[in-house]
Amino acid sequence: MALTSFQKKYLRALAHGLKPVVLIGQKGVSDTLIQAVDSALADHELIKVRFNEFKEKSQKMVIIADVEQNCRCRLAGLIGHTAIFFRQNSDPEQRKIMLPG
Repeated sequence: MALTSFQKKYLRALAHGLKPVVLIGQKGVSDTLIQAVDSALADHELIKVRFNEFKEKSQKMVIIADVEQNCRCRLAGLIGHTAIFFRQNSDPEQRKIMLPG
């Protein structure tokens, strides 16, 4: 599922008031991190993830690619040290966020 630029903008606007629910420390991508992101996405569909240790954008992009692949989610935006991830619920009746066309 690829997100259009309009959908990403919509999701970033929805995420504006959210607090980061997952923090990425010096260990980077680990099984615990993947489980935490997966669980948060299952509960909320749209989450913020904060990078505490990684300050270079290239390092962040490698971690983001790993998270996207392992959690089957998409990056909606990267603002400073905070990434916004989205994964729509597979059950249409439990979806909290309806993406614009």
